[in-house]
This record gives sequence, structure tokens and C-alpha cells, in this order.
Amino acid sequence: MAELDTLDVIVLSAIFVGTVAYFTKGKYWSVAQDPYANAFSSGAKAGQSRSILEKMEEMGKNCIILYGSQTGTAEDYASRLAKEGKSRFGLETMIADLEDYDFDNLDAIPNDKVVMFVLATYGEGEPTDNAVDFHEFLNAEDVQFSEDRTPALDNLNYVAFGLGNNTYEHYNYMVRNVDKILQKLGATRIGEAGEGDDGTGTMEEDFLAWKEPMWAALAKKMALEEREAVYEPTFEVVERDSLTVESPEVYLGEPNKIHLEGTVKGPFNAHNPYIAPIAKSLELFSAKDRNCLHVDVDISGSNLTYQTGDHIAIWPNNPGAEPTAKVPFPTPTTYDAIARYHMEICAPVSRQFLATLAAFAPNDQIKAEMTKLGGDKDYFHEQTSEHFFNISRLLHHASGGIKWTNVPFSAFIEGLTKLQPRYYSISSSNLVQPKTISITAVVESQEVPSRAAEKDPFRGVATNYLFALKQKQNGDPDPTPFGLSYEIEGPRSKYTGVRVPMHVRHSNFKLPSDPSKPIILIGPGTGVAPFRGFSEWEEHKKVLGDKFELVTAFSRDGAKKVYVQHRLRERSKEINELLLKKAYIYVCGDAANMAREVHAGLIQIIAEQRGIPEAKAEEIVKNMRSANQYQEDVWS
Repeated sequence: MAELDTLDVIVLSAIFVGTVAYFTKGKYWSVAQDPYANAFSSGAKAGQSRSILEKMEEMGKNCIILYGSQTGTAEDYASRLAKEGKSRFGLETMIADLEDYDFDNLDAIPNDKVVMFVLATYGEGEPTDNAVDFHEFLNAEDVQFSEDRTPALDNLNYVAFGLGNNTYEHYNYMVRNVDKILQKLGATRIGEAGEGDDGTGTMEEDFLAWKEPMWAALAKKMALEEREAVYEPTFEVVERDSLTVESPEVYLGEPNKIHLEGTVKGPFNAHNPYIAPIAKSLELFSAKDRNCLHVDVDISGSNLTYQTGDHIAIWPNNPGAEPTAKVPFPTPTTYDAIARYHMEICAPVSRQFLATLAAFAPNDQIKAEMTKLGGDKDYFHEQTSEHFFNISRLLHHASGGIKWTNVPFSAFIEGLTKLQPRYYSISSSNLVQPKTISITAVVESQEVPSRAAEKDPFRGVATNYLFALKQKQNGDPDPTPFGLSYEIEGPRSKYTGVRVPMHVRHSNFKLPSDPSKPIILIGPGTGVAPFRGFSEWEEHKKVLGDKFELVTAFSRDGAKKVYVQHRLRERSKEINELLLKKAYIYVCGDAANMAREVHAGLIQIIAEQRGIPEAKAEEIVKNMRSANQYQEDVWS
């Protein structure tokens, strides 16, 4: 299929009866009310009601799905539950961002309504940024509701699903904590509290397996009748010939209205990125199949601050060379802008979405194949797991190249998630360079066995975007890494001068306040990023003097692969002595393998060196975590 920049430039105006809030937060358009609208679009703004019950009654809803989301997955699941509840059971659903409402009137929600919680756990048992106030309210010792009765929430019916990662000790803490407190307060949970595990890579399947028995339990509790779920678009797409790409009100990739109008100002955050100049970029090394970047981002023109150990979020756009179907977004906009800036068109596709697309298959044979892919978990993984299919590649594979001409544009908007910012551990110290944030990142490239002959690996969106920016800044006349064509200048050339949209996310991954404490830093590959910042902290440098030691482990060079956990074992006695001196341990990098093995290795070292059972050693490590003496900054 054609590249994005050759798509027909058709300007859209979306009259949403569906997901305008999902993509735009509903701030800027006079549109038909979204039946699933989140709190922002529904009016939970300054000066307007923050009462859940008032909003549900005002909009005629009997089911609200509240989400706590850090990277967008929980928000996506909330949207899917809202749509499915409406289409299958006739529920009047809406989704809501936890930070847009107060919760002191949860006790006033009548038992003919249901509240669903979709809650991600961030890091070591922390709430997501938008769930902090909710978490603090519910965990307060003197939590108070609008009515004085016991139990306080005996009228409340609720459903709960959590998103977590079992490599962390406090796995799915948020949903477990909320579930425990709600039940203690007398609320009635419908179905089991579901848990999705990103650590095993089964989040999507965990969600799908949980929701079917949940729907059955909810239907029984609320006397709902299931009906055939026929696809009903949740909004209408209108092509407006009166607008062109030159029209000032047309969004060409701007993230919000102030960026469109050129009145950009802070605060800069996850809803409003700062378009930061890149001060410097270079390759730390370049091998046959690997590139590693160092990028310095200048934040001096913003109100942004950071601390060593925080994360920087990069807002990428999709490459033009990636084949796509018509596939979201502030409106009015163009198909090109939607595909480039607003949709995860390069990401793996959900099995549930394939079942939806089956209705629009080019013929009955392809429909049967799509239905089987959507309904049979084992068959889906057998057919897709080794191929790294995105939506375009999967549709091409399923149809044998036959074009899909009947899929409504709205189906892609509903079925594909928003293009999310990518987070990187900051590799600089705010004390040394307070106005410049450094990134250290390997350019993502992974061989796909089924495409090995074509030399067509899977390539990460954001790191290759950064690579293109590095090429541009360093004078490459054709900054298209591996043939990937990014819109480096940004919408309407607003990123001219090599700039990148970004914001900062604060983290608890911090050095001890006492610089005399020993520290053990474990970071394979680009996991060393935050430690580069740590090592620049002057107070620690003064205390350390010549006591700093770098221990290397090379897994690519030599006949035998050596990993960091091997080096730990080799120095068991020294590690144990440092731990007895209350050393702090910091681990950064891969969650699924490295972090898990380092954790197991530390337990073994403590058990062997101290002559105690492993169960006792495990308890010691657990207590270290609780005291923030053992911290992780890991990813799957």
C-alpha cells in the first residue's frame, strides 16, 4: 500500500457519538454527546460537577468505567468494556478518568447502577499519576462519605480489573488494594477481580479470559439480557470538502488546540508536550545490527524540571514507509495526520479487534478465517506470534492480499489504541545539567523469522524516530533510517530546527539521602542510563573518591556469554558484606529476565553467605524493597 504522504488528503470532521473523548478529551469541539465519553469531555472541568452520581444521572448512564492508566492500556480496556457493555447487554455506559472526579459520594450510587474499575499499578505498587488522589482518598484512615451509615458502601456494585507486572513484588497492588477496601466498606463485587500480567506477556489474554465470566455474573446480577453484538459505529465521520490542509482550523498532527493556534504555554505534561530543541545527538556505537543513541534535549525554554532518576517521555510519529490501512485525534483533521500522529498502527493487534473486523471481510472464506483468529486463542497465537503483525500486515496476511474495501474508518478508530508517548530513563543529573535532559537508547530492531529473507525486521517507532532526528541534526541529507520516513519537521513545520515533543514523568528511583551509604548499581545495556546520572551527583562523588568500581559483563563478545547475574555470583562475599552495611541496590533494565534473575541471585547470595534458609533470605530482600533499599526501574 502507499506511504502515508500519498494518502488522499481528505479533511475530516468527526460528529462523535463515540470516542471523541478517548482521543481528544473533548475540549475543543461542539459535538454530539459521546455515550461512552470520559469525564473530561463529559464536563468534569473547573467550575463543573465532580460528582460521579450527578454526571451519571445527567447523562442517563447506569454503568461507569473508571480507569487509572499510565501508558494508555487501562484506558483502552475501559473503552472496550464500555462499548461491549452497550452492544451486548444494552448498558448505558461511559468511561471516566479517575482524576476528574471526587469519590465521597460513592455511597450514594444506587444498586441499580454499576461502577467498574480498570486500574494499572505503576512500578513498585504505586498508583498511576491520574489515580493518586483516588488512592489517597480510599486509603485515608478517616475516609468519609456523603452519608453517615455502616457499612458505608453497602449499595455499591462494582467490577474490578487490574493491570500489573509480576516481576515487581507488589504485583497488581492497586486492584488488590481497592478491592480489599471496597469489600471492607460493604460494597458488592460482581465476578472475580481480574488481573492482567505484563510480566508474562499475557495481559491481553488475561483481560479477555476475565471479562467473559464477568459479563455473565453482571448479567445475572442486573437482570440483563444478552443480544447479538452487531457492529454499531460509535461516531460518524464526515468528509468536509470545504476544508483543505491550508485551513487554519485543520489539525495536521498538533496534539491540542494551543499547539494548533500557536499559543503554546505550560504546564507541560502528559496532555500538553513541550516541543524541545535537541541540543546534541550522537551514536555511542554502531554495529551491524545495533545502533545506540545519546540525545541531549534542551528544556531551558519551558517550566519543566527533573530529578536524577526521572523519566522523559518522547511523543513519536509513525513512519511514512510503514504500510497502513485507512486508520485517530483532534478534529477536523486528515487521514494522513491521523495515521501519523494518533494511532498505534505499528503495534500488535488485539484478538478481540479481529473478531470485529470479520464482519467486513472481503469474502466468506476470509470472514471464517478472521472469526477463527478472533475466537480461538491458540490458533491466533499459532498464526501471529512469530510474525510481529501490525494491523496492515495482518489484514494482508489473512486475505492473501485481497483488498479490504468495506471496513468503516470508525472501526479502526475504535479498535486501534492511541499512539502513546514512549518513556526513557533519564541518563543525566539535574545537578550537573538542570536544563538539559539526556537519553541513552538502543535503536529497536528485532529480526522476524518469517521475513528474514526480505531483511524486514520489526523496528521500534520511537527509537527510530530519534535516530532520524539524530541523522538530521548531524547533516544527513536523507534522514530516513532503514527507509523509514518520519515527519521530522512536525505538523506545519512547527518542529523546525530539530525538535521533539516531550514531557517529564517523575519517579521514585532515587539515590539515598545519605551519600555515605554504599550503593550497588546493576544495569545491563541501556539499563545504565539512570546510573550515568547518579554517578554525576557531586555529593556522592566527594564521598566515593576512588572507591567507585565498574564491573563489566559481556554477553555478545567471546565464546561464553556473561551476564550481570554471573558477576554478582562471582562476588557473593563482597555483595553480602555491602548489604550488611545497609547498601542500596538499584536495578535498571529488562524486567522479564534480568531483573528476575538478579532478584533470585541476591536471595541465593544472602542465604549462602549467612547460612540461613532461602525463605529467610527472601524475607530480608522483601524488607529491603519495603524500605526502598532495593529499587527497580525496569520494563518488559
